[in-house]
Amino acid sequence: MIKDSVFAALELAEARRAERRRFLKLAGAGTAAAGGLALLSACGSDNNNSTTPSPTPTPTPTATGSVSTDVAILQLALNLEYLEAQFYSFAAFGRSLPEASLTGTVGTRGGVTGGRKVTFSDPIIASYAREIAADELAHVNALRAVITSVSAAQVIHQPAINIDGGATGAFSAAARAAGIADGNGEFDPYLNDDNFLLAAYLFEDVGVTAYKGASPLISSAIYLEAAAGILAAEAYHAGLIRAELYRRGSEARVKANKISDARDSLDGRPLDGATDRKDLDQGITATVSGAEVANIVPADSNGIAFSRSTLQVHNIVYLTDAAKTSGGFFPAGTNNSIEALRTSGDFSKAS
Repeated sequence: MIKDSVFAALELAEARRAERRRFLKLAGAGTAAAGGLALLSACGSDNNNSTTPSPTPTPTPTATGSVSTDVAILQLALNLEYLEAQFYSFAAFGRSLPEASLTGTVGTRGGVTGGRKVTFSDPIIASYAREIAADELAHVNALRAVITSVSAAQVIHQPAINIDGGATGAFSAAARAAGIADGNGEFDPYLNDDNFLLAAYLFEDVGVTAYKGASPLISSAIYLEAAAGILAAEAYHAGLIRAELYRRGSEARVKANKISDARDSLDGRPLDGATDRKDLDQGITATVSGAEVANIVPADSNGIAFSRSTLQVHNIVYLTDAAKTSGGFFPAGTNNSIEALRTSGDFSKAS
């Protein structure tokens, strides 16, 4: 049974790789087609007797002046994907990601502290873990490929990552901040199904809001396609994790809501000099007319998910509400070609 599950996960990962190859092939074809269409358009404009509208060019990567901003955004996304992918790989399979998916030229190559296979009691949760692990590895490889298509010299190394649940581990520090650590002040995300889901909940909502915040800033339609596709997948993951935690009852709901409050205490820091904090996060329950109801989708009154800036994202993964360059799940900081993006919410600094 276990062997069959591993083979199934490997087959799923191969399907993801095939889809990534298809995307890159289409992206390359789109670039070539745009050149041909632009030439046809120019020729058509010289024909004053032509009544046929000039064709609309296929979207292509933008000029060098704005590519640096796009690449900086994708690099930040890749940092988060390294973190998520390593967590799920250890939880589902008890192993790190393959070395070929972790090396680059930007930043310092870091190792992983902590991580082990979860002994799941619910085979359905175990199946979810394996599928998400395959997705996250595919995200890592897809982002690396997209960045390479611009410049192989811009691919970042995996930074140092801490996914430990011991006394000095990042998960325990996060749990203490949320008030859900055990009597020893620790939180082991690999202990059981519930702890795994809570740890996944901590990451998934951050990933969704990070992509939501960054996507409108991407100028290239091709790179936006990659980011939007990953955003959609991460949203599926987040909704699944939130629904499972809600289904598991009051204790899991209370802990999830405390994690939400802790995240909000970090990412709600005003960016404009104001003194009030903004409530950007939502737990998995809400109170309506005095009754507790499910809140599976964290959204505004229009049903639209909220966004986080890179500063807010870094605050959460560094486990601090101050502007720092390292800490928490990234003990040596994230790897980016634009150093200022570690602490700034202004992507214009990348151009």
